[in-house]
Amino acid sequence: MKWQDSNVALFVISGVPASGKTTVGRLLASRLDRAVCVPGDTIRAMVVSGRADTRSDAGEAELRQLLLRYQGALAVASVYLEAGYDAVVEDVIIGSVLRKFLALVPVPEVHLVVLNPDADAVAERDRGRPRTAYADGRWDIGELRELLRLETARVGLWLDTSGLSAEQTVDRILADLSASQVKLGRPQSKAAWTGSQKRAGPPL
Repeated sequence: MKWQDSNVALFVISGVPASGKTTVGRLLASRLDRAVCVPGDTIRAMVVSGRADTRSDAGEAELRQLLLRYQGALAVASVYLEAGYDAVVEDVIIGSVLRKFLALVPVPEVHLVVLNPDADAVAERDRGRPRTAYADGRWDIGELRELLRLETARVGLWLDTSGLSAEQTVDRILADLSASQVKLGRPQSKAAWTGSQKRAGPPL
């Protein structure tokens, strides 16, 4: 049986800005039989007034709004998971907030993929985007990569995608689903959620 014929799964694509999350997330969803991609930026843009964007000097207000964004993305994903779709959530989820994000996940396991291209690859990709993540000084590539390297829990599948295309990255993700599998140690709470534990490999 192909793994696509098994039950639905939640994928989470993380990494610093301009690491390729949106491209990889949408391509991954397109490779699944029935899937949605939920971009964190789309949830962020829904805040019309009173938005507190996350910066390097972010405080409690920005953190609260960031966690609301994560909750919103996971809520949308849950609707589709319950309807029998795979869901791909993509956002910047690094540093200590990764643990907070995983605590919000409403299902017993997730496939977590962290894109980790080098600084030169990030800078090149950022220059090719219509709206750059680093030009306004809100973020520094080196600072964020240090946050990723030193303060982010090493769980899930970490990929150095510096020399990989989006297609090759998705190939790597799908080649071994057990590598990205993170079991969250909570009981199954929704009858509609059947989980992806039948898809491939032992628990991590």
